[in-house]
Amino acid sequence: MKNFIRKLTPKFLLEWYRLRKKKMTRSALEAQAKENKGWTKSQLINQLEEIGIQSGDTVLVHSALSKMGFVKGGPDTVVNAILEVVGTEGNVLMPNSPNASLQLDYIHNLEVFDVKNDKSKLGVISEKFRIHPEAKRSWHPTEPVSCIGPDADYFVGEHFGEITPYNKKSPFYKVSEKKGKILMIGVTLDNAGTNLHTLEDAVDHFKFPVYYPTGFEVNIKIPNGEIKSVKTKVHNPVWSKKRKCDKLIPLFEKERVLRHVQLGNAPTLLLDAERMLKVMIKQYDQNGVTMYTPFGS
Repeated sequence: MKNFIRKLTPKFLLEWYRLRKKKMTRSALEAQAKENKGWTKSQLINQLEEIGIQSGDTVLVHSALSKMGFVKGGPDTVVNAILEVVGTEGNVLMPNSPNASLQLDYIHNLEVFDVKNDKSKLGVISEKFRIHPEAKRSWHPTEPVSCIGPDADYFVGEHFGEITPYNKKSPFYKVSEKKGKILMIGVTLDNAGTNLHTLEDAVDHFKFPVYYPTGFEVNIKIPNGEIKSVKTKVHNPVWSKKRKCDKLIPLFEKERVLRHVQLGNAPTLLLDAERMLKVMIKQYDQNGVTMYTPFGS
């Protein structure tokens, strides 16, 4: 229903609504700060432990800081709280794509992807994580991911040069392979369901043409300054508009993939990455379930 309403609403009204919503959120956060009602690192650590994040875990994080309420210390506090809970034996990953638009539009305007310097467009928490001195960033131009942890090279080291960013060499797939968790703070599958794409590369001959018909040559500036050229596919915007990701939530709840929790003030989803992929493959094979056909074909 929300997507239907958006399609009928003029762009200038949508933009006015977004700006108004941002202003209201900013005012609420400023009021919380003045009243000293913000969340502290110790409180976030307690919440993370209560929802089931443990020492040694592998956790892939999507986030929206504004949904958490006022956090004392800002995004650094969130990053440090997560790192402290998983400990030195755990791994934390955060996607940090420099693209906030359709992949096709982004790739048409891309001159070079600078691995070291191109900022994340996926929120301030992901950007703080990207520039953390211990973070290692993958070299994929459309869907880079950074990782901190003892297995960082395993998670991000094979992402470079892959024709699609979600295949078995990707950090997204490897989180499933390592029995990791996906923590979605203040976001849902509709705006942060990147791991849903692992299905498209995990099965033979995915039934929908979700990738644009032609690939693209892309220049990548790696951390030592060298320029390398790779080929990548991007999503077909025609099919991107057909996604109904949140419609999969009831299925994931039923199959014990997903739990509704909270971090700060933010409604949060916690997913079992391995179980998520297995359920997606099983439901695809048996019932034709995808993010494009969430109730089956």
